Amino acid sequence: MTSRRDFLSQPAPENYVAGLGRGATGFTTRSDLGPAREGPSEDQIKAAVAKRSAQLGLTEAKDDDKDGDDRYQDPDNEVGLFAGGIYEKDDEEADRIWKEVDEKMAKRRQKQREARETAEQDEYERLNPKIQQQFAGLKRALETVTDEEWANIPDPKDLTGRTKRARQARMERFYAVPDSVLAAARDQGQFGTTVADDGTATGGGNKDGTVTDFAKIGAARDKVLRARLEQQSHSSGIATAGSSTSIDPKGYLTSLSNMQGAEQSIGDIEQFRKMLKSAVDSNPKQAASWIAAARLEVAAGKPGAARTLIAKGCHHCPRSEDIWLENIHLNDNRNAKVIAAQAIQANPNSVKLWVEAMKLENDSRSRKKVIRRALDHNPESEALWKEAVNLEEDHTDARMLLAKATELIPGSLDLWLALARLETPENARKVLNKAVKKLPSSHELWIAAARLEEQMGEGKRPVMKNAVKFLAKQNAMPKREEWIAEAEKCEEEGAVITCSNIIEETLGWGLDEDDDRKEMWMEDAKASIGRDRFATARAIYAYALRVFSNSRSLYLAAVELERNHGTRDDLWRALEKAVEACPHVETFWLMLAREKADEINEARRVLARAFKQNPDNEDIWLAAVKLEADNGFIDQARDLLKTARQNAPTDRVWMRSVAFERQLGASEAALDLAQDALQLFPAAPKLWMMKGQIYEDLGRPAQAREAYGTGVRAVPSSVPLWLLYARLEERSGNVVKARSVLDRARQAVARSPELWAELVRVERRAGNANQARTLMASALQQMPKSGLLWAERILYLEARTQRKSLITEAIKKVDDDAVLQVTAARILWAERKLDRAQNWFERALLLDRDMGDAWAWYYKFLSQHGTEEKRRDLVAKCVLNDPRHGEHWQAVAKDPKNSGKKTDEILKLVAASLS
Repeated sequence: MTSRRDFLSQPAPENYVAGLGRGATGFTTRSDLGPAREGPSEDQIKAAVAKRSAQLGLTEAKDDDKDGDDRYQDPDNEVGLFAGGIYEKDDEEADRIWKEVDEKMAKRRQKQREARETAEQDEYERLNPKIQQQFAGLKRALETVTDEEWANIPDPKDLTGRTKRARQARMERFYAVPDSVLAAARDQGQFGTTVADDGTATGGGNKDGTVTDFAKIGAARDKVLRARLEQQSHSSGIATAGSSTSIDPKGYLTSLSNMQGAEQSIGDIEQFRKMLKSAVDSNPKQAASWIAAARLEVAAGKPGAARTLIAKGCHHCPRSEDIWLENIHLNDNRNAKVIAAQAIQANPNSVKLWVEAMKLENDSRSRKKVIRRALDHNPESEALWKEAVNLEEDHTDARMLLAKATELIPGSLDLWLALARLETPENARKVLNKAVKKLPSSHELWIAAARLEEQMGEGKRPVMKNAVKFLAKQNAMPKREEWIAEAEKCEEEGAVITCSNIIEETLGWGLDEDDDRKEMWMEDAKASIGRDRFATARAIYAYALRVFSNSRSLYLAAVELERNHGTRDDLWRALEKAVEACPHVETFWLMLAREKADEINEARRVLARAFKQNPDNEDIWLAAVKLEADNGFIDQARDLLKTARQNAPTDRVWMRSVAFERQLGASEAALDLAQDALQLFPAAPKLWMMKGQIYEDLGRPAQAREAYGTGVRAVPSSVPLWLLYARLEERSGNVVKARSVLDRARQAVARSPELWAELVRVERRAGNANQARTLMASALQQMPKSGLLWAERILYLEARTQRKSLITEAIKKVDDDAVLQVTAARILWAERKLDRAQNWFERALLLDRDMGDAWAWYYKFLSQHGTEEKRRDLVAKCVLNDPRHGEHWQAVAKDPKNSGKKTDEILKLVAASLS
């Protein structure tokens, strides 16, 4: 018989995993898809087997670690090549340079990397949804289950333990309980109500051996009452005369409401008092224990005991300024002066004690006397000099004190700046020059010098330029972000020229040409705008435009800044610079002409200059036509369009010509132009739409249907053309044909929210609510991030009680959709949560300023719940942003009846049409 033990009694081998041999590496539960833990990898298994074999003596162990260590050893110095080296300034400089290189390399492509990681994370979550997300739709479907259906759901059968429970039920036996047990149970919870002469209960002791002592309970109650009375006497004002006291009865009765928690607080105070007494007795030289014990007595309503304790603490810890300060605070003014004198005698160099002693004096003369004595003991205390200067009412005396202070404390920046502010401009220059010699690494002194030059009207002197050279030479140049913060501080204090000079000299510091300088500076300007520092942002754009003189994006950002936060003249100057730097960018010419549209001759001159730089440009032609038409020069506008059709024959010029004639009511002329244009541009969807709309205006639905049908065959990818075709059929009463048109449209243009929404609306208007919900479910399955579809479902397909939960779910799924945020505002509006509704309206406007529907809904909201000032402000912002899109907005703005109307008039018309 072998001596080898049974394997069950042996210890498990290293890295042993139960069940690994049969492939059981984990388990799966209902709420957790995936293995609970992964098993060891192949390399780990091989390493464990090899180690086990070496332990059993089957193979020889290899000492790889030793070979690896010897391979990298230095034969001359086994400790390390640089073990005895000295870390010098050159090494520090090299480490700093490499650190800056690493930071700069990390900043590159940071936004692209973060965007890519976010997209990958979203894609992973979409492909690997959680169990909760997979069953979200089924949980939501439970809303349709009625109470009756829920009650009729059968209970699940428990077949696992039914036999066992039946067997246990058969084995149960019941026996009669004796009367003595019942009587003992009855008497167990009773209490005696009689009290003996010694104050104890007559019922004897409790089961656990304790005895209820009513005399002690009464004494504790009296103690609590005394404590409350003493506390109330100190808080409500006790007038002590001999042995009589007077208490405010009303205040005392009011405070009785807190008596319930008094017993607990008394117990806690006693416990803390014992702990602090132990701490004080064990270490009487620790000031914190004395301070804590005194504060505990104050909290317990015993200021006398607190003063006694803190006096003992001062005796044991005379060198602690904190305990002396606590003692001063606990006493009245008269005693506090005596204590402050004792404290200063024990600690003559304590600045805090001198300042506290100065504050105890009532008149200015006494305070100055205390401060001067303090300066005799502490001549190099900056805090004391500041207090002394603050006490002086005469500027001359304050200047003398500051001059003496800067001699004694030449390293104090605040004292130098204060002295410079009190001096005359000429003397201030000398003071700042002395300060720079004493503090060569301080950039605040150079900023103060620049502000001084600005104050003297000599802001063009190169102070900041010299500052940058000097600080760079001293290796004390702050970071670019710190300079921007200093510029914003100067702007806040009114030094706009200094702010501009700081940005001009420091914005490009430390940046190379291969850095994303333009994007970085635009981000800096946007950040300054977000902090309402518009002069700083203006200076940043000005510097960036000097470096990138032909950047279209920088000029657009600068113009946008002036439009939103500048004057009209500032906007004109910015646009003039833009058209000079980028003469071939027609956008700037059009913006300048639009801003000068009130002065028609100036606008004409701007467009004439634009024609010279951009001949035959369709945008400039159309801008000239709009200028003439808006000012009532119809013939000139028609002639310009005719010339434009000859010199710049684009589809936009032809469409503008058709729209111009249609707005004038010349439908036949517009139809002829549309026919001619379609011969040249058969793939222009807007021309087909305009042709069909003209036929509808003339009352010819058959020709309109033919025009739309031909148009969708020529341009099957045009969603608005399909919508016009379907709506024509629906208005004609052909719902089946409209449904067919939309089905063809969805085949031609896949994943179009507008087409799906229109199909749902057709079914809803036809009374097929169930079919509309089915179509909406299919649409959201294909396009779960469409705000238009979510809004249509929430507002028209679901019950009012479900809107709030659905809008919350939609906002989580859809990122930053203005239509959805307007829907959320409308829901809150219906629930009379007006403040929150207004916040959501403003969010939608910040997100998409070009969506006219958001402006119209917000104006309608303010018409009912806003002030006249808010409505005027909203109309002004709408005119400034000039929205062009929106389902309701375009329907009103492009109506020929509303041609020539301004933005504010269109806004009111759209708001009136909303329902």
